[in-house]
Amino acid sequence: MVTKRRKLSNPLALAVMVLLTERSMHPYEIAQTLRRRGKDTSLKINYGSLYTVVQNLEKHGFVEVAEVQRQGKRPERTLYGITDAGREEATEWLSDLIAVPAREFPIFETALSLVGVIHPDEVVRLLGERLTTLEFQAASTRGGLTKLCESLPRIFLVESEYRLHMVEAEAEWVRGLLRELKDGTLDGVEQWRSFHETGEIPPEFQELEDRHFEE
Repeated sequence: MVTKRRKLSNPLALAVMVLLTERSMHPYEIAQTLRRRGKDTSLKINYGSLYTVVQNLEKHGFVEVAEVQRQGKRPERTLYGITDAGREEATEWLSDLIAVPAREFPIFETALSLVGVIHPDEVVRLLGERLTTLEFQAASTRGGLTKLCESLPRIFLVESEYRLHMVEAEAEWVRGLLRELKDGTLDGVEQWRSFHETGEIPPEFQELEDRHFEE
């Protein structure tokens, strides 16, 4: 399945359109609803840019002014509603996100790709710190989920369940890597250690570099 190139790529725009499928709202109410529903734990939200996002959605015809409210001397409030085009865009965008695994670039993956510059013993210490934090996050999220399950149907908690599984999976992987680093069974760790102790690139690594360069 090929994903369509979107006119807007900010996930906040998608969240706004989905909220407006329920009813028309003004931007402040949209922000309050996102906070109240805890969407800021699964969506990177810059509330300062919310008005700009709504304006961009209006520019592309995905939302429109539904009503302008005036109450006494209070400032006017503009309510926005979803258009047919916006409803279609939100549905297609969300379907793409669910059906097609996106290539993302987690910063931890980036760090792992460059980790050779740090001595393996120091990496063991750093990964130990990370594992402690991950285990704390997993325990905290698990406790929060248990509490929320007492008052909410599970359907409202699936994103928290997903986050917990991702944290637990990462913790398990880090735990395994740490074990291999500590007992010296990780393939290539001897050459890695040699590089830091002699300052010279091991011949095995240099050969690999040359072979890939030739290919």
